[in-house]
Amino acid sequence: MKSRFLPNIIISILITIAIWLWSSPAWAIELKLYDLEYKDCPTELGKGAITSGSSMAANCFIISGKAKNNSGKPVYDADVFGRIYDANNNNVMENRGRLGSIEEVLPFSSTDFEIRVSVPANLPTPLKLKNFKSSGFSHKVRWEQTIEEFDGF
Repeated sequence: MKSRFLPNIIISILITIAIWLWSSPAWAIELKLYDLEYKDCPTELGKGAITSGSSMAANCFIISGKAKNNSGKPVYDADVFGRIYDANNNNVMENRGRLGSIEEVLPFSSTDFEIRVSVPANLPTPLKLKNFKSSGFSHKVRWEQTIEEFDGF
């Protein structure tokens, strides 16, 4: 009875190894973020801003900085994570760690980036930007098809 299971186990192991060797890993590539700062949004961008999920008034800010890619591969669709605190050290976006993304950073280069955020208007400034990090992939992961190209509409 044991001899019937041995070929099945061997075949299963060979299939697993073949799939593992065939597929390319989707490991994220870390980017170094530096020179982080923020400024008020231009009036045309910040006019009438409200916080997400409510109708509370909000202040609009642009967070800017540089992303450095020390890997030998281009990085695409890099997510930017970080914490924003108000002047009283209250977390401004308590349930939100991902703040935006960076479309592309070429190998061994730096790229400027900007992310727009809305902060409740009743929170005191200056804001504190902490624990910012970013990682992306060596291949594009976002779908870039327009509505006109989609046959379902």
